[in-house]
Amino acid sequence: MNWSEFFDMGGYAFYVWTSWGLTALAMCWLFMQAKLRNAKIRSDIKRQMSREALLRNKS
Repeated sequence: MNWSEFFDMGGYAFYVWTSWGLTALAMCWLFMQAKLRNAKIRSDIKRQMSREALLRNKS
């Protein structure tokens, strides 16, 4: 078996490589969404902690 046959996938290359590509794209999207969500949650927590510390210092 040579590389040409491997990449041709027995005539199903379009479907196989499209599936691989879409899966990789979806995985990257999910990873980025999780990182952005994590950053937002951390930011919200820091903001809330600052507000609570400010309120405690005023009392």
